[in-house]
Amino acid sequence: MPNQRARDLRRNLTNAERRLWSQLRLRQIEGHRFRRQRPVGPYVVDFICLEQRLVIEVDGGQHAERTSQDAKRDAWLRSQGYRILRYWNNEVLSQTEGVVQVIMGALGGEGERPPS
Repeated sequence: MPNQRARDLRRNLTNAERRLWSQLRLRQIEGHRFRRQRPVGPYVVDFICLEQRLVIEVDGGQHAERTSQDAKRDAWLRSQGYRILRYWNNEVLSQTEGVVQVIMGALGGEGERPPS
């Protein structure tokens, strides 16, 4: 079931996800490979760099009402050794370069390091 959901999500990216994917795909950030809408355990994550165990989530307004579900999901991902960066759609759309800089920092390149 997560695999079918992931396929459906890959076909229906939000504008923010599409914009961020255009920056992550084809190893554009420090040569790191990202995958989009990837199943990880019982969840489907928006973007993941498996080598660095870095998950990037891009959230729309519906996530403002799902904070406890997102916290549970984040706790599970962290228990599996993943680091998580979470952005709102409007952050990705209006501050794309800044978001990419933070991701670069999380990958060990130049840019700002995210909080642990």
